[in-house]
Amino acid sequence: MLDFENWQKMVALYTDYGLAVDGNEWSLWLEFFTEDCVYKIQPRENYDRGFPLATLAFESKGMLKDRVYGMTETIFHDPYYQRHVIGVPQVISVTDERIESQANYAVFRTKPDGVTTVFNVGRYVDCIRRTPAGLKFESRICVFDSEMIPNSIIYPI
Repeated sequence: MLDFENWQKMVALYTDYGLAVDGNEWSLWLEFFTEDCVYKIQPRENYDRGFPLATLAFESKGMLKDRVYGMTETIFHDPYYQRHVIGVPQVISVTDERIESQANYAVFRTKPDGVTTVFNVGRYVDCIRRTPAGLKFESRICVFDSEMIPNSIIYPI
């Protein structure tokens, strides 16, 4: 079981994560992860079958920093906003060091001169580590439901 105080901290982690990504606060986004972390965006079909192939896969905070550099300095694209709607997390298991949880998400994308569209829908499968600096993602797998995505994934899910 997760006590109420730690439940609130976990919900705040999910909420603050969505706000940081929606606000393009990439240096803050990095701080949601441990140094040795895993971040994947993976189709549901591959995840459910245990296949390792992912659309994006990073295996350390250093790799996430490289992705932030690429997003902000080298990738050119039409500007857009994204908005995350994140469901209430479900706690799967709890130990003294980790919380395993999952939550549904939907990401909407809006171009300044266009209409809002549903960009990506799925669930987060997370391993959250207790650290001296608070709760951080040790592993975040974004399992998206569709086998296809409408175009490239530039920003984190």
